[in-house]
Amino acid sequence: MELREFCRIMEEIAPRDLALEFDNVGLLVEPDHSEIKKVLLALDCTSKTAREAVELGADLLITHHPQFFHGVKSIGFSSPVTGAAAILLRHGIGHFAAHTNLDAASGGVNDTLAALLGLTDVSPIPPENIGRVGTLPAPMKLSALLARCNQLLDSHGGYTGDPDRLILRLAVLGGAGGGDLGYAQAAGADAYLTGEAKHHEILESYERDLPLILCGHYETERVVLKSLRNRLQILAPDVQYSITLREKAPLLFS
Repeated sequence: MELREFCRIMEEIAPRDLALEFDNVGLLVEPDHSEIKKVLLALDCTSKTAREAVELGADLLITHHPQFFHGVKSIGFSSPVTGAAAILLRHGIGHFAAHTNLDAASGGVNDTLAALLGLTDVSPIPPENIGRVGTLPAPMKLSALLARCNQLLDSHGGYTGDPDRLILRLAVLGGAGGGDLGYAQAAGADAYLTGEAKHHEILESYERDLPLILCGHYETERVVLKSLRNRLQILAPDVQYSITLREKAPLLFS
């Protein structure tokens, strides 16, 4: 498949205009050829996933997080900022990122997360429409809900609030969603699941009396990789897709 057509399909899945202002999405590193036959999917463009793309013989590395958020003045193999890009460039491999646009898109990160948790009556959370809020199959104690989230996400999450509190309406936002507590509460959530939050945001959850469940940035976003691969296999079936085997959760627990 031609690169231009493949990029068009990716932007059909995750429209560029859904990305937040600060974001950097789309084709960030152009491959040295236009024919796309093999694609590697990962959350991050790192030296590890870049080398995996090389070994796979991939034409394109698709990630959720962009490698570049800010301008760079040089590219070096030893640089922690640009090393992965240098590897890709040396081997003629491209890098495409779908970040907050994939968070917000229909069938993207947060729809996938809501479906995994069995939420019904799911709707976007205004005003950004990135997060989702929905209804659990039955009311659950907060402690039981945390255990369920940890099981489904293979995470080691924590929470704020009364462990015996019953939760029915749950808001979800994969990644770093601690700043959206107010939006989740305004959407009628009884609790809010996200990946990570800052200390003052955790304190804010107590002040708002809105239980906060934190299950890890990586853990709450990696769920999208399989659903993205499945959609691409339908829309661009001539391309071979692989999900990274090298990428692991960066934060370890003993």
